[in-house]
Amino acid sequence: MQLGWELKQLRDKAGLTLAQAVEGLTFSPSKLHRTENGLTGLPKVQDLKDLLDRYGVEEAGDVDFLVEIHRDSLNRGWWSVYRSVMPSGMSMFIGLESGARSVRAWQPDVVYGLLQTERYAREMFLMAKSVEETTTEFVERHVQIRMQRKEVLTRKQCPLELWAILDEATLRRVAGGPDVMRELYEEIIRLSQLDNVTVQILPANISTYRCSFNFALLDFVAPMPTVVQSDAADGSGLGDKDTTIWTFTRRFDALRAGALAPGETVAFLQRLAREV
Repeated sequence: MQLGWELKQLRDKAGLTLAQAVEGLTFSPSKLHRTENGLTGLPKVQDLKDLLDRYGVEEAGDVDFLVEIHRDSLNRGWWSVYRSVMPSGMSMFIGLESGARSVRAWQPDVVYGLLQTERYAREMFLMAKSVEETTTEFVERHVQIRMQRKEVLTRKQCPLELWAILDEATLRRVAGGPDVMRELYEEIIRLSQLDNVTVQILPANISTYRCSFNFALLDFVAPMPTVVQSDAADGSGLGDKDTTIWTFTRRFDALRAGALAPGETVAFLQRLAREV
């Protein structure tokens, strides 16, 4: 996506249409469109250099920078071995999550994935297994994916900054039994005490704004734009348009304002542990 974003900025600056940009080259306007949107890569570095030449990029440092991004874009992430069991779009989201500087997330239905325990994740998949007609292998591989995703929070270099807001109803919805839930609460408490993790809870007894669907705002190092991921009917998939980001940022800010202060999270979860 970073390579595609850079190439689109260069094409716009050069004042070229997609068709003009690829005229005489070895790939089509639709291929360039997919590349600019991060949906596919450029397999050959020469394809990139041909585009840069057409866009008038001659400075050696600029070319080397983009060639390095191109090389990185061809690397296969750890999640590629799970591609056969991933739903459409999940691979791209995990790739973005692993490269993000920070994530602001709201989750009203289940506990946000990066905060889940292995037992809670497994119980969530098992409850849906007969309905979704998934296999035991599917369940186990998705549990593995979820647990491996969590490593972005504790990696040594640039751990992901996470700000997650959870609905109280989500935390009270039992999966697997009291022991599983108490372990989950303890894990959220542990993670919330990391310098790079903030967790807020939106209580059920507060009259405030509540978004009916989940979303995550992923922020990157400049000049990459912020990206939003949502499962809602009006915002499904990924988006980076300014108006979309503004809308979801406003939603997150309203949820954050209505939720309990981060300092109250531990006591709230400890009370839930006693009640469950």
